[in-house]
Amino acid sequence: MCGINGIYAYAGSPVEQEELLATRESMRNRGPDGAGLWQSPDGRVGLGHRRLSIIDLSPAGAQPMIQGDLALTFNGEIYNYRDLRAELEREGVIFRSHSDTEVLLHLYRRDGPAMLEHLRGMFALALWDGTRRRLFLARDPHGIKPLYYADDGRTFRFASQVKALLAGGAIEKALDPAGLVGFLLWGSVPEPHSLYRDIRLLPAGHSLMVDPGGIGTPTSYWDFPSSLRAGLEEAAALTPAQALGHFSQALHRSVEAHLVSDVPVGAFLSAGLDSTTLVGLARRIACDSLDTLTLTFDEMRGTPNDECPLAAEAARHLGVNHRCMALPDDSLEAELPAFFAAMDQPTVDGINTWFVSKAAAETGLKVTLSGLGGDELLGGYASFDRVPALVQRARGLRRFLPVRGWRLLFRTPLMRHLPANQAGLLDRGTTPVGAYHLFKGVFMPWELERILTPEIARAGWQELEAAEADENRMLRAFPPFAQVMILETTRYMRNQLLRDTDWVGMTHSLEIRVPLVDRTLSEAVAGMAALGVLGEGKSALASVLDPPLPRAILDKPKTGFTMPIWKWLRHTPGLMDWKASRLLRDPRLSDFRRWGYMMLHQDPDTRPLLRS
Repeated sequence: MCGINGIYAYAGSPVEQEELLATRESMRNRGPDGAGLWQSPDGRVGLGHRRLSIIDLSPAGAQPMIQGDLALTFNGEIYNYRDLRAELEREGVIFRSHSDTEVLLHLYRRDGPAMLEHLRGMFALALWDGTRRRLFLARDPHGIKPLYYADDGRTFRFASQVKALLAGGAIEKALDPAGLVGFLLWGSVPEPHSLYRDIRLLPAGHSLMVDPGGIGTPTSYWDFPSSLRAGLEEAAALTPAQALGHFSQALHRSVEAHLVSDVPVGAFLSAGLDSTTLVGLARRIACDSLDTLTLTFDEMRGTPNDECPLAAEAARHLGVNHRCMALPDDSLEAELPAFFAAMDQPTVDGINTWFVSKAAAETGLKVTLSGLGGDELLGGYASFDRVPALVQRARGLRRFLPVRGWRLLFRTPLMRHLPANQAGLLDRGTTPVGAYHLFKGVFMPWELERILTPEIARAGWQELEAAEADENRMLRAFPPFAQVMILETTRYMRNQLLRDTDWVGMTHSLEIRVPLVDRTLSEAVAGMAALGVLGEGKSALASVLDPPLPRAILDKPKTGFTMPIWKWLRHTPGLMDWKASRLLRDPRLSDFRRWGYMMLHQDPDTRPLLRS
């Protein structure tokens, strides 16, 4: 796992090494084990790399890696690189290292951009093809690893983080209305936007080509809805017994792939079914004992929110080395300034991952497994029931009122005094995206002009509303359960959970692997889960391990990883002033809404756009 960056001056002045180094060094935490820099002979191309050594720890695995006319800087892991290497060796390729990076170079030389179809892993890569004078960039199918870029018509820049691009000093910090509005609506900045107008995020499952003529259009090589559509057709021919067999095999292979490493691999172990099943499979596959970690807080000890007792029982059952860490209250509040300072893009989540990643790094781990993705893949969230019910209820109510009638009703003071998600049922609830937003959103569209200047609010919402209309049209082809699966996977998981996991883990020089977020697993399992042949919810996970997990874990209701967020914010000096607190102390506001508004109010870039 690493930090990558680069500049291609396709029509501008040669690359300035100072900018290249400033961008690279701002990502030191992403790669504390080494650093590399390469520039083309004509000075038009420069690639940077910060290294976190996981596979091939020797200098032979250092980057940027050069092979004749090819130069590559790469962030991530290719889990099937050994199989690909063996295939290339049979074709006569000779390797000089044992790294997955070199496999990518030889694979590109053989297949060009089509190489992406062969990769199983999480990655963001940039490859300079000197013969063709082009820069090829790509991001993994689910968007586990980020890749941000900026283009001014003469020079193209990219990096693993927004803050890294800004650290180079060549990009203006004009705000993107759609990115800002998207954060307020959803609690994270939606792909492909960033908070800044001139910085974009390469969409998940896309590649991009830049040549002397300039930047091309991002090209999709994989997308989850298309994969799910094919999976639904295949699942229709399976019996429940066959489906469970396929699921068990696919999950076993995914966990096995995610254990590929030249350093020890640990795991986050909650009391939930996802992480416990992954740890059980990893223990069985690796044979060696596995180091696992559970985090709690002093004020939660002995309460239903304390996961340590049940996690310890699971660890004893699975035979793994387990450690439960309880953090005192004062250390939690003291950590918040560092959390906000490291945050790459605003988010209303991620602080739980911050604390458990910090604890894992302090134990000496460089790689951990996480159960992230199980709820999206197997329907573990309440949204899978609640969102279709909201759509049905809203459409039923709309049948009794003409369009003019429900719009007038929506504007009445009575409706405006209801919680925003209830007041918006008739206005937003009739479409899958709208109902999903009512259920999981932070602020609602009609609240934006109370928070932002009207021009910014309208411009941002107009752009996002057009994209939302396209998304609703796409979702019509899917049954309700599959619609929610797509929304949870491509919105909440991709824009928030995976992004927070990346920047938080990398701040602590920790690689977090997610075996349940895997292209091959999604293609094998998502259709079966959406069709219902795997049983209800995440019950399929209970059938994977033998002997089965303890009854207390199997019967445990789903709970979130909770923390006293608002207590910390309220008692942490410097996080709010009196203007912010007047709104934030409204008892009707959730912690997420308070957090989101507070962060914009504290950011010097966004504060001028907030309503006083």
